[in-house]
Amino acid sequence: MDVFGIFKPAAKALPGVIDSPMEDTGMTLGPILITGATGGLGTALRAEASARGAHIRATSRSVHSAPDAQFVSIDLASEQSDLGALMEGRETVIHSAALSDSWGDSAAFESINVEATRRLLCAAREEGVRRFVFISSPSIFARLEDQVGIDEASQPAFPPLNHYARTKLAAERLVLAAGDAQMATCAIRPRALVGEGDRVILPRLIEIARRRRVPLPRGGRALIELTDLRDAAWAICEAAERCVVINGKAINISGGRPIAVRDLTQSVADILGTSPKLVDLPAAPAHLLATVLEKGARLLGTKEPPLTLYTLSTMGYSQTFDLGPAYRLLGYTPQYDATQTILDEVRKSIGKAPR
Repeated sequence: MDVFGIFKPAAKALPGVIDSPMEDTGMTLGPILITGATGGLGTALRAEASARGAHIRATSRSVHSAPDAQFVSIDLASEQSDLGALMEGRETVIHSAALSDSWGDSAAFESINVEATRRLLCAAREEGVRRFVFISSPSIFARLEDQVGIDEASQPAFPPLNHYARTKLAAERLVLAAGDAQMATCAIRPRALVGEGDRVILPRLIEIARRRRVPLPRGGRALIELTDLRDAAWAICEAAERCVVINGKAINISGGRPIAVRDLTQSVADILGTSPKLVDLPAAPAHLLATVLEKGARLLGTKEPPLTLYTLSTMGYSQTFDLGPAYRLLGYTPQYDATQTILDEVRKSIGKAPR
């Protein structure tokens, strides 16, 4: 259902899509390890991998169990953890575990996002893993300017706007550089994941929509592309099966249907029955405010301020993707309307039936 009247068809009208995708390799996932398998994306990955007949070993930071996987509670960043035993008998690794906060200590991001990835790569190679898929992030492109149709030639922002973007880029480069004839590697960058288990975008949108007054950078005109977790999981598992032929590549994934921040905020408020006053916050004062708040918080060692340069980049500036490479390399076209998905999750959060 086209809620806002601005959606384009998901398959044929996506920019850059060519006539036909690369042929399926006929490979299967085989015995697989999925790290970070308990969140929204991890749960969707387990469901997709199970549907493809994979035998799943999964990691979590605390004790966890599920009928679709053999869970191992492990700290991937600890040098005391036996990663070799974790990799034993696995043909494929999907590395999804990460410290994904937008604010925090540099050393923690470095340890969890970079060093843990480095150790996993070494263990995977030693144990004969054939395919290693890294879940990267479009945050590597976050900058204070509109970016429409980000493609294979687009360069990451420099300098990165936060520790998360910096360390995800560093880890991605480690993974792609490690690919060879013995172990193929690739990276998938899924944008703004929504759906069952979303603990990031949904809670933040609901909190914003319940405010009496909501300042929106640049009037909320910025376009964002949400991605349904099920579409992301499909693309990631497909990349794992095709990893040998897409060795060394990073692929951007989104729902392919841009929506203005203002329209999304208003739609969430309408479902909640709230009436926030949406106020235009021009770019120049927004930039100044974010800079001052960020420097003050770092100086005082306090929690994340209400506006940072990274938040400003995601809320105030458009970021959309050319899905042509995803179609060509994976045969990917979004199957779910991610905006409708998140609106249904808002309805469920207040006891209403999804549409």
